[in-house]
Amino acid sequence: MKHTREFEIAWQGLKPGEHTYIYDLDDQFMQERGAGEDFRNWNARITFTFDKHENFFMLHFDVDGNVTVGCDRCGSEFELRLWDEFDLVIKLMGLDGEEMPDEEDDVVFIPRSETVIDIADWLYEFTTLSVPLQHIHPDKPDGTPGCDPAALDLLGKLTENEHHTENELWKGLEALKNLQTPQEKSKRQKKQ
Repeated sequence: MKHTREFEIAWQGLKPGEHTYIYDLDDQFMQERGAGEDFRNWNARITFTFDKHENFFMLHFDVDGNVTVGCDRCGSEFELRLWDEFDLVIKLMGLDGEEMPDEEDDVVFIPRSETVIDIADWLYEFTTLSVPLQHIHPDKPDGTPGCDPAALDLLGKLTENEHHTENELWKGLEALKNLQTPQEKSKRQKKQ
């Protein structure tokens, strides 16, 4: 993977306060970092806000864009919209032999001697996390499903056939369900 300084923030040269950066991510960026072949035509724009304070930094990632995916229902490809927001806190450590604590979910600790923060991995991570788990065509403006009508028709037929077939095994079990054990028979006779 080629190293690029495009995604590095040299924080020591920045004044305190908010600094905004915009990153456009494409297939090359995502595939270099391991995005699978299930997703293609990445077109993500991340508006990144770096809020510098004396002992910590607040990072905000606002993801927008789209990616081409296969529909989970009909199998045809479509453009899926990406959108999400993520926050991260970076705390500066390392004064007077201070020990570095373990990272937490949304807090990262870095030594004060580190002068540059590379955000490329976070850009990749937050972009992939903005892809919804379920990939289904959105409905058309008239309210009909956006999926391929032929595939929906076939799925409907398969569902109908599934409900009409009865398994002989279950018929036998239904008969056993109505049988009573000898103990149940004796309890019933005693009550009468």
